[in-house]
Amino acid sequence: MKCDKKDLLLYAVTDSRWANEKTLYEQVEEALKGGATFIQLREKNLDEEAFFAEALRLKELCGKYKVPFVINDRVDIAKKADADGVHVGQKDMEAENARKVLGTDKIIGVSAQTVEQAVQAERQGADYLGVGSVFSTGTKLDATHVTYDTLKEICAAVSIPVIAIGGISMENVKELSGSGICGVAVVSAIFAQKEIKKATVELRREVEKMVGSPSGEVLDKTDRERKE
Repeated sequence: MKCDKKDLLLYAVTDSRWANEKTLYEQVEEALKGGATFIQLREKNLDEEAFFAEALRLKELCGKYKVPFVINDRVDIAKKADADGVHVGQKDMEAENARKVLGTDKIIGVSAQTVEQAVQAERQGADYLGVGSVFSTGTKLDATHVTYDTLKEICAAVSIPVIAIGGISMENVKELSGSGICGVAVVSAIFAQKEIKKATVELRREVEKMVGSPSGEVLDKTDRERKE
């Protein structure tokens, strides 16, 4: 699957700690119904068997909505589940090695905090970059803070799409306007909300404004695909 810039508009990263009475599958489906354009399975507290089972379920679900589905860190499980790709951090497998394992048709995303890391990831074959943490976040306590200026410099230094991650919410997403990113990745802004679908719809609207998409343009495209 080719990584399309439009697919990265609203990138939802799972965290079942907020599942409450809902299953992870139900949470993700609500996000997809609300307009999430990309899903990453990131579950640090599941054992390998449970993680793989969730990967298979969510891969099928995302396929129904024609939304890319990637696995966080675990290149082996991404291959075994035939996910659309993988997202790796600076301490995980390098992009070029992940590519060797998964093949040329899979999506490889890489986390970056500096211009040097971003340029290297692109050189090694990354399809997109996740840059952050752009705001303080409770999801990843050891996250390195990335300033707006650094985010902007990274976007200018690479030709692949860049998304921002870390502490992004309805209230602060507009502060990223003009940085050059094509979208945002969020966890709690979607999955910690009582009404996940509603929160996703509202956040997507704000992200579209922030990146300069005419309101409704991408949403109309997604809706047409789901009806086909």
